[in-house]
Amino acid sequence: MSLALQMKDYRLTTAEILYHMPDHPGLLQSFVWQDLDIAPQYPVLSKFLAFWKRELAGPVHSVRVGSAQLITPGSMQHAGAMLYLH
Repeated sequence: MSLALQMKDYRLTTAEILYHMPDHPGLLQSFVWQDLDIAPQYPVLSKFLAFWKRELAGPVHSVRVGSAQLITPGSMQHAGAMLYLH
């Protein structure tokens, strides 16, 4: 994953896309998409969904999105135990 993008606040974004199967519109299929993107606008995901709508036969039913920063400020915690070596 690109460190340069992560420094520009891109986050690891995962989307679960539920779509209607082209041959059986009453059935839903799940597709998981993952890439670096910027929350909350999600321009990379939006571009992918535009491609989906334009090029793929299965219409999208719903999209569930989650994202997490990969680079975060460091944190310090006290150790829960102290070990001595003799």
